[in-house]
Formats: sequence, C-alpha cells, structure tokens
Amino acid sequence: MISAEAKQKLQLALLLAMVVAGLRTGYILYQRHEDKVAADKQKQAAAVGYSNPDYYVNPKKLYPYDLKSAKQLTQQPEWVKEGYRYTYYPYEMEGKRVDFAHEAGLLLPIEKLQVKDVVTAKPPGADQRMQVMAIFEKGGQTYAVPIGFEADGQYKIYSDEMFFVEDPHDLYKHWPPDVWQAVEQHQVNPGMNEMQADFAIGMGVPDAGDSSEEKTVRYPNGGKPLVIVYHEGKATEIKPGAAGS
Repeated sequence: MISAEAKQKLQLALLLAMVVAGLRTGYILYQRHEDKVAADKQKQAAAVGYSNPDYYVNPKKLYPYDLKSAKQLTQQPEWVKEGYRYTYYPYEMEGKRVDFAHEAGLLLPIEKLQVKDVVTAKPPGADQRMQVMAIFEKGGQTYAVPIGFEADGQYKIYSDEMFFVEDPHDLYKHWPPDVWQAVEQHQVNPGMNEMQADFAIGMGVPDAGDSSEEKTVRYPNGGKPLVIVYHEGKATEIKPGAAGS
C-alpha cells in the first residue's frame, strides 16, 4: 500500500511532467504559428506583387525542444546561415569532451556540415547551465559548435536560426548563375542584395540610423573587413573596412 507521502510525491512528479509536456507543446505550437505568420506574409507579398522572389522562400525548420529532438540534425546535411558568427571547438570523441579552452575557428559563410551527434557539455565556470553542442567533422578532425543550452531540465535550442536543413542552392535557385558564382567565391558584386552578400561574406552589422532606402553594413569577413552601402536593397558601393570595425 502506498503511503500518503509517497502518493504526494507521485502526484507532484506527474504534475511536473504534465507542465513540462505542456511547455514543450506550447513552444512547438508557437514556432509553427510564427511560420504560418511568415507564410501569410509571403502570400500577402505575392498579392501586392513584390518583385523580390526571396520573400517567397520559407526554409524548413526542425523545431528542436530537447536533446532527443535536436538529434534530427544528424538526418541530413546543414548549411550555415551566417558565416563568421559561430565559434566551434575541438571535440574528443573517446572522452566525449569539448575543449572550450581552445577556439578552433568560426563557421564559414554557407558552409556545409554533417552533424554526427548532439550532446551536452558544461563549459568552465558555468553554474548549472549545460551547452547543447552539435558534433561534426572537418578536415579529418572532430569539432563541436554550441546550438543551445539546458538549465534545470529546460532547453533552449536555436539551431533553426543557425542552419538551413535544405540546400540553399535549391531554396534560392531563382538567383542567377553569376550571383551564385560570386557567393561560392566569397565575393560581393554591385547589384547583389543583402541576403546574397550574407551568403558570400557572412554576418554584417548595419550602421545605426540607416533607412530602408539606404543603409551601410559592416562585415568582419573573416579578418578582411568590408563596408557595403545598399541603395533600395542593392549593393552600390563596396569598399575595404577598418580592421576591428
């Protein structure tokens, strides 16, 4: 016969499980709602005749909410959305240890990866927060890149913001061959839009106070900084930037 104390603990455990399940379901529904909103905006854009086909592209998302669901990343290749933004670290397969003390590099613009596993690891100095790490191989070595974190049994995973899980060459097949050639050569040419520049040279930081008509964006570009001025969404001026800017 179950004691009153054991019965109370069981009830609390069941209640906690229901709350966690509810939070996960709510998170997934929220993300799918956001995707529906984005799809509706694309339809509205089509209805008013926006000329940029990029508005109509809706990349697939995986909606990972815990370690198990994040392992969906192992089921297909990934492509980096913003190069020179995400730091990766050496990973020891035998000891399953991330060497957080030594940065190995930054993921490159539109770099293709094949995630082998998703694990948790505790960085030095972290309290109870665990990093969620995607494991991949590059140049015959194994590395790990953070894709989220876990604290008190709750996960926040942002891999959908980091990676395409469909080939961007197919998603943006409407781009002309000369644009894709520039992207592959990590170059930006006049007339390219901001997304095409991001694909070519990675993340950029816009100047404060810019307007939608004209804006200036500064790109670290892996140590070869560039400054690009966009007019009505197209690159009109491309010049070297100051180191460290």
